[in-house]
Amino acid sequence: MTELLLPNHTNNLGRALGGAVLNWMDICGAIAAMRFSSRQCVTASMDHVDFISPIDIGEVVVVEAYVFNTGRTSLDVKVDVRAEDPTTGEERKTTTSFLTFVALDESGSPTTVPKVASPSDDEEHLREEAVEKRRSQSEAVAERFC
Repeated sequence: MTELLLPNHTNNLGRALGGAVLNWMDICGAIAAMRFSSRQCVTASMDHVDFISPIDIGEVVVVEAYVFNTGRTSLDVKVDVRAEDPTTGEERKTTTSFLTFVALDESGSPTTVPKVASPSDDEEHLREEAVEKRRSQSEAVAERFC
């Protein structure tokens, strides 16, 4: 998913509002979950988010998401955001988070989802990397609050 950062999504410094970025992450993650499950999906949770680099007005915001794990009715989605200068093509990572969605049936009740299959070594590596990163991020957040 791509967005052009325009004034209505910026703060008084000309940088992306965190809420706008979170909104785009939620939408992109939901699309990935819905495409994977062929069901309507709702957001159940968003993990810890750190904004590691600002996005300046006029930059292109690139949001990418993929399902890396599933439960019985839930889908875990990794969402990465990066900023791109449209004139030079220079890119930088701005944030990453993990979101969990729940698939719904026609009556709005949670329904089963397919298991994640990684047909290629590259896909399996991406999945394993996301599982490990989420695990280590969760442990780090837990340590901060204990």
